[in-house]
Amino acid sequence: MTDATLARGTDPRKEPTGDLTIRQLAMPADTNANGDIFGGWLLGQMDLGGGIFASKMARSRTVTVAIDAMNFRKAVFVGDVVSVHALVRIGKTSITVHLEAWVLRRNENASILVTDGHFTYVSIDEQGRKQPIQREGQPVSA
Repeated sequence: MTDATLARGTDPRKEPTGDLTIRQLAMPADTNANGDIFGGWLLGQMDLGGGIFASKMARSRTVTVAIDAMNFRKAVFVGDVVSVHALVRIGKTSITVHLEAWVLRRNENASILVTDGHFTYVSIDEQGRKQPIQREGQPVSA
């Protein structure tokens, strides 16, 4: 699958991959003037899920340092169940998490990919300074 295929929103995958990090119901309070869910709300849910996942992988506090290549593919509506899934790449002090937001719409059985992006988190110590990521044993699943 190519980046161009993903950018057109024609992702042939029918189900999410990666670890489920967070699941949230889209509510009326999260809408814009047109009744669609705010992109910022969705981005926030993805960052929450990615932060939880990154902290578990790093076994430490983490902070978001970058969000790249956000693709808002389809609208999210009130009543959609939003699930964020994570795939990871670990560096020396940082973790890049590819996050995908999928929705399950009311009265439907198939998940729909609505948004994806790359979020980078840095492992920090109690004083807020970067620290190496511990790699002993297998990472804890989110």
